[in-house]
Amino acid sequence: MNHAPDDRPGPPASGSPASEPRTVLLRGGSVYSPADPFATAMLVQDGTVAWVGGETAADGYASGADEVVDLAGALVTPAFVDAHVHATDTGLALTGLDLTGCPSLADALHRLEMFAKAERTRGALGADGAGVLFAHGWDESGWPERRGPSTAELDAALDGAACYLSRTDVHSGAASSALRALAGSGLPGAAGYHPQEPLTRDAHHLVRRTALAHLTDGQRAAAHRAALRRAASLGIGTVHECAGPDISSPEDLTALLALAAEGGTPRVVGYWGEAGASGVETARRLGTHGAGGDLFVDGALGSHTAWLREPYADHAGAGAAFLTAEQIADHVAACTEAGLQAGFHAIGDAALDALVAGVRLAGERLGEGGAARVRAMRHRVEHAELMDQGLIAAFAELGLTASVQPAFDAFWGGEDGMYAARLGGERARRLNPFAAMARAGVPLALGSDAPVTPLDPWGTVRAAAFHRTPAHRVSVRGAFTAHTRGGWRVTGRDDAGVLVPGAPADYAVWEADELVVQAPNETVANWSTDPRSGTPGLPDLTPGRELPRCLRTVVAGRTVYESE
Repeated sequence: MNHAPDDRPGPPASGSPASEPRTVLLRGGSVYSPADPFATAMLVQDGTVAWVGGETAADGYASGADEVVDLAGALVTPAFVDAHVHATDTGLALTGLDLTGCPSLADALHRLEMFAKAERTRGALGADGAGVLFAHGWDESGWPERRGPSTAELDAALDGAACYLSRTDVHSGAASSALRALAGSGLPGAAGYHPQEPLTRDAHHLVRRTALAHLTDGQRAAAHRAALRRAASLGIGTVHECAGPDISSPEDLTALLALAAEGGTPRVVGYWGEAGASGVETARRLGTHGAGGDLFVDGALGSHTAWLREPYADHAGAGAAFLTAEQIADHVAACTEAGLQAGFHAIGDAALDALVAGVRLAGERLGEGGAARVRAMRHRVEHAELMDQGLIAAFAELGLTASVQPAFDAFWGGEDGMYAARLGGERARRLNPFAAMARAGVPLALGSDAPVTPLDPWGTVRAAAFHRTPAHRVSVRGAFTAHTRGGWRVTGRDDAGVLVPGAPADYAVWEADELVVQAPNETVANWSTDPRSGTPGLPDLTPGRELPRCLRTVVAGRTVYESE
């Protein structure tokens, strides 16, 4: 991109949000806009899209612009919205030890040993071992050892340091003896405790809270900055932070929202996942959009804690139930009365049964017109993986938005993937039926659940369009809409996430290969580059092709990222 400011005096080009030009004309590229499928230019004024169109009309706007950007053929799209993020954990994975893709337990332990030595050398750990190390992303399902690290193995690698190692799904974790000691005498009696094996359920929540409580302000701030910086560099203009007492803390969420309010970062929409009246009160006090997000009805498939109708194929039991239908109804009714969006984490079919029953019951409790009031709030469900036709119909009836993560299928789907190992092939093929949900009118908002899967918006769109179960695939255009406009709609904003006059100027500029058009559920062979289609094109996301590279990310007209 080339920048051509005019000759009139203007604000200093410091690069800070406050010094951004008030009027910017982008031209000479491709603008993805339903207002004009052939648009090559866009005008932004005071943080709002003012006009989109072609080059001839753009000439008339150039003289009044503070800055004219020559796109040099680049693509302009709405900025992505990642509808499910954990910023602190994502940042800690970036600033700490990332074990994602580690090939074996032995290799993970070796990396951990080297990491602990390096942290001691740079003074992050005191001479007495004070301080907590963070590592994330281990996944025993692909390791030859087929198990997670034992406490004894961690202690040997860490030489006595306190360390928390979250599994890739962040629903179980390993903890060294030093961290277990910090968690206190209540740990051995907590559900999910084992003296040597990784911890699940209440025991995991306890050590996780303990580890996060020992973060310094500097560690937390560095993690937040790292996460938001990575998001901006990938064309993400907004993230939905799913916080809660078992995820982070009120102080952590307050610090993140304050950082975003300073400007120069993606927007942060906060959620606080705590049930009941206390959760509603805390959400109000924190100024969050909703009392939900990761409010757990169950756990995760990888950790054998997702709540299933039938037992696991590779493990005794059918998972863990954390909320009953009655408790769900209490929370939905309280949120609806308070004008707050409710949200729940639910993965297994039994958890989703309880969720649907609870939402219906909340409508009944609110009396005449209660069901309509519940529906109008657009309450959301995170993950919603093991869905059948009855559950899909119930979601549509109740006005529930599904906040889904297509990368889960890309990482763990397929005949030989973790999902098939946990559930068997037949049940695994039912997971994440995006096409059936979209056909039924269930609104979809796409996200990553970072750090469970990486921030990777184009990869997320690709995963939805090339689902491992072909019947569940949606079009690239549909997935892109769910990852942009869908993330705004779930928060009640129907006017955003699209580049049309009057919409917020949240956009990204991309270096991309040839643009193509794909109709819903068409195969790659039916993609078209014919401009007569009258549909704006998107990059070809066929697996194996290089994904677009972000050149610039803009939020409310202010640049939050620009490539070098």
